[in-house]
Amino acid sequence: MAIPKIRKQDILDALKYIDENGVPFHNQSTKYELVTEDGKKYPPKYVIAVADHIANGTDISVEGFNAVEAKTYLQGQGFDIQIKQEKYELTITADAITSTDERFTMDNLFLGDGYKPLDAYFKRANGEIIKRSYSKGERRNSNQTMPRIACQIFEKQISALSVEEKENFPICKYNPEGDLVCGIYSSVEEFKKHRNTIEYFTYGYDNGRQFVIYCWNIFSTIIFVQECLKRFGDAGDQFVLTYREKEEKESEAETEAAVQEELVQQFKGYRNPYSSVLIESKNIIFRGAPGTGKSYLAKEIATDIISNGYFDDYTMLTDEQRKQVEFVQFHPSYDYTDFVEGLRPRVNADGSMGFELQDGMFKKFVARARKNYEDSQKSKEEIQKEVSAQQMIEDYLENLDLDLDSSNAASLKTVNGHSFFITGYDEKRIDVYIPDNETVKRLSVGRENIQKMIESGRKFSKVKEVTEFFGKKFGTQGYSYELPICHAIQAKKHRKPVTGAGSVELKKYIFIIDEINRGEMSKIFGELFFAIDPGYRGRAGEVSTQYSNLHDNPDEKFIFRRMSILLEP
Repeated sequence: MAIPKIRKQDILDALKYIDENGVPFHNQSTKYELVTEDGKKYPPKYVIAVADHIANGTDISVEGFNAVEAKTYLQGQGFDIQIKQEKYELTITADAITSTDERFTMDNLFLGDGYKPLDAYFKRANGEIIKRSYSKGERRNSNQTMPRIACQIFEKQISALSVEEKENFPICKYNPEGDLVCGIYSSVEEFKKHRNTIEYFTYGYDNGRQFVIYCWNIFSTIIFVQECLKRFGDAGDQFVLTYREKEEKESEAETEAAVQEELVQQFKGYRNPYSSVLIESKNIIFRGAPGTGKSYLAKEIATDIISNGYFDDYTMLTDEQRKQVEFVQFHPSYDYTDFVEGLRPRVNADGSMGFELQDGMFKKFVARARKNYEDSQKSKEEIQKEVSAQQMIEDYLENLDLDLDSSNAASLKTVNGHSFFITGYDEKRIDVYIPDNETVKRLSVGRENIQKMIESGRKFSKVKEVTEFFGKKFGTQGYSYELPICHAIQAKKHRKPVTGAGSVELKKYIFIIDEINRGEMSKIFGELFFAIDPGYRGRAGEVSTQYSNLHDNPDEKFIFRRMSILLEP
């Protein structure tokens, strides 16, 4: 696909042509609009097609290039391209569900993942409109907007249902072949006995009582809302939801907001009053004279949160739980390389000295928290594939003879026939020796790439296929060696694959900094200083670190989602 050869003047002429002749219905844009200074709007793909017709005499056709290519090209020519904010209206009655968006279908409610709610209201048969009532601090529009107003309207009727009727109340069925999700529960704990997920909402009523039901995207509770109308509504009653398409950043922010809401909902009722404050604010700074117990209090709070309020004695945490807490003391000579990342001396396999990039204490801890967050979003099948791939790699490496002088030294060949040997490995890298390479005889390749290739289940035969798999335009030298190592691992007989891997629990991670005022903040945090601010957690505060050009993936961003306790004497 490519934009035809046209000039800016051709585009201007195309706008005049469209002003005179209009835009055919089937060429209207659904995503982007070219907006001129006088406020006129044009569909970008059709503008390009008309410009091509004017410049090259072709038939007016939008085939051969897509909307994103048209948008990018026109922006490059200095035109203002805006996202078309078209609103849709979903109407739910006891007998029917309709939408002004022609793509809507009850056979695929997963489509709701791509939309953002704007408003929802209840309309009685007599025309009376009832809007939502909001609790203090509650977000005005979220994926929970429609089921919340349904609970508001029919609160008394729902609460009067028997336990059995509530548990069998239909909530969601994403497609005709999918399972019907049922159940209105009295607490998050009861809900999670049936469905252990963060995909739920809570509606509070009657001094502390709750309705807890399954809820994820804006369409996932349509069946619940319609069932409420069937059972409790009058003929002609309806719910109306207004919505639009989401942007990519909105989708990411929504997932992170759901995770944070899960943490807030899940971990209330602590022993220490500061624990809930930390969950909500993410950062706390304690001030006071030396010896007043700030460090002790910090560990107490961390223990309280990690144990979900069962105890606050740090010594009672298990070894596994202590991995969720990290403690560091700042001092005048402490710097970025200690805290975030930096180059450290390394003895190579041949005895020579070199330098390698190593993570500092803070980055290691954040990586641990990030892995837990990412793993908690994976299905059991994904985790099983990951663990099995790790096991296969370890099986292979454990049985290698890494001595180059040994007759059993494992010799591998690249797809071009060049021999190389594996000389060492750690949890992140595999070291290889390339005798025939005059420029670089020793190289380290990433285990993570090999693991992802194995997890995919694909049989790669060319470096080009590996390059495409990782979404790169150009291959790296490492791919040439990762491919044959992958082949060797896949060809080996391994232990029975892992089958019992389960889902991963979303955990809390707490970083404690003692004597924070003794360190030089800019020297220690560098570009990451603002990333710990609550307003910049997650994608909003992602940054490249100072040594990002030395990472296996130079485009990798530092993202900080979790909590830290900052201490100052």
